[in-house]
Amino acid sequence: MKRSILVITVLAATLSGCSWMKKLGTSDNVERPTPLTEIKSTVRIDRLWSQSIGGGAGPSGAHLSLAAAGDRMYAAGINGTVQAIDVASGKTLWQKRLGTRSGWALRRGVSTLRWSGGPSVDGDLLVVGGLDGQVYALSAQDGSERWHVQVPSEVITAPAISAGIVVVRSNDGRLIGLDAADGTQKWIFEQAVPALSLRGNSAPLIANDVVYDGFDNGRVVAVRLVDGNELWAQTLSTGEGRTEIERLADVDGNLAYDGTALYAIGYRGLFAALAPDSGHPRWQRDLSSYVGAAVSGNTVVTVDADGNVWAFDRETGVNLWKQDKLKYRLLSPPGIQDKYVVVGDGQGFVHWLSLDEGKFAARERLSKKPIENAPVTVGEMIYVDDVNGRIAAYRAR
Repeated sequence: MKRSILVITVLAATLSGCSWMKKLGTSDNVERPTPLTEIKSTVRIDRLWSQSIGGGAGPSGAHLSLAAAGDRMYAAGINGTVQAIDVASGKTLWQKRLGTRSGWALRRGVSTLRWSGGPSVDGDLLVVGGLDGQVYALSAQDGSERWHVQVPSEVITAPAISAGIVVVRSNDGRLIGLDAADGTQKWIFEQAVPALSLRGNSAPLIANDVVYDGFDNGRVVAVRLVDGNELWAQTLSTGEGRTEIERLADVDGNLAYDGTALYAIGYRGLFAALAPDSGHPRWQRDLSSYVGAAVSGNTVVTVDADGNVWAFDRETGVNLWKQDKLKYRLLSPPGIQDKYVVVGDGQGFVHWLSLDEGKFAARERLSKKPIENAPVTVGEMIYVDDVNGRIAAYRAR
């Protein structure tokens, strides 16, 4: 099992209430977040509803992201809660708390299951992973259990589901293909895990019967969905230096795909548009990040390790703009809502930037807790959640 560098930002903020740090290794010095200045809003933001679920991921370093399907939003909490929410009203449609079967857990009001990856949804199948390596499949309609299995290590990012196969990324460098019908293992793909890496994993992405994922050794890999055989691998981060920290090479951020290219970024490495069939870079730029990318139209957006937001031309890689007024604010991966880039920060603020120019368009505050997941867009709505499980639905007018 790998030794990981924890995302100490959340831990520091939780324990001290005032201490702010970046991910260990992003800088030789601890930088204070850039103070927010007053902006002139150019778009009206309405918060339609908000609610909380299951304590979120807390300081675990897990990625309990939101999953949307049709008129429902699905969320999970570190306390074993899984919940289906009506996207329009925020009303809870069903809620399950798994893993409280033992008398000890029931008496203390805690769960023996600690969700840490997902949920993910495909049709009526909802899948979520746990800190102790559990993978549970539930009915998306009512939350009833379909099957559960044990994998070798914790699952701290969302599984992927396609063509009757559930692909799970475990924290020991494995991709595991499971039969969606009963959880039977179909294949395992493994990558070497370095002694030190950033806390977090890139979520597997499935497109055209190929599974893409980034790994702790700085590589992006494509494997066949049907059998897990490797198709290609591309290195985005080499990790050079005298110490283990200086040699960190990791692809932690989630990948983006637009049908023509795969967009991936490495920590202390490259931001690249990769050909899906070969992994050959169509363009690449020197940029370091531990979050992912988002693509819309002809623009692909990412956030670097210092908190600068960048936009590039999707086809050529030409830099379109850079927004540096959110530096060191521990930004979430970007989401895109119509004509706006949306990012959350480590103090619970949500920022809307113009997709065309990167200028500030609006700002709201979800809570006082860090926002670490990419905002999720459904139609004209965007949904944002913080590490404590507070979820809000916003509409831009």
